[in-house]
Amino acid sequence: MSDLIVALGLVLVIEGIIYGGLPQTAKRLAAQVLTIPDSTLRIAGIGAAVLGLVLVWAVRG
Repeated sequence: MSDLIVALGLVLVIEGIIYGGLPQTAKRLAAQVLTIPDSTLRIAGIGAAVLGLVLVWAVRG
């Protein structure tokens, strides 16, 4: 359970750096996401989840 909390903390750190350090870039990226088709976002999201799972498995497994 502590690993999950650490992982969530790291996500918050990364997002905080992006929004705090590069707010204009974050806004521009958010606007661009609205123009991407749902199927493309779905494939990218599933791909990122699989890549993350493989990385965790490789490091922790």
